[in-house]
Amino acid sequence: MTQKIQESVTESKDVRVSATSIIWGIAVGMLAICIPLSSATKSGSILPLATIAGAAISTVAVWRSDDKKSKYNSLPQQKVELLEQRIANLETIVTRDDFELRMRMKQVESRDRKSDN
Repeated sequence: MTQKIQESVTESKDVRVSATSIIWGIAVGMLAICIPLSSATKSGSILPLATIAGAAISTVAVWRSDDKKSKYNSLPQQKVELLEQRIANLETIVTRDDFELRMRMKQVESRDRKSDN
């Protein structure tokens, strides 16, 4: 059962959907334990109802908290484009320096070979 939940979580792209599936997967497992336990302890439907209420409240909290975070954490498109340009510039600098370093090493190796002969 946990493998199915984990597979569905990895396939899902939205974090809220994966969190909700985990919450309700655990709640179903808890219900499987609570129902026989509530009949044995004669507590009635308190434990299963508490499990369902907890899963429902958790689901609402997940969906509402993610909405609040996404509103404040999103970067404007201009900043994203600027960051992408900076990363591209840094990659160009690093690859150019790496190429120059390799060429210098080859020159040194060729000089060493000539001096050894």
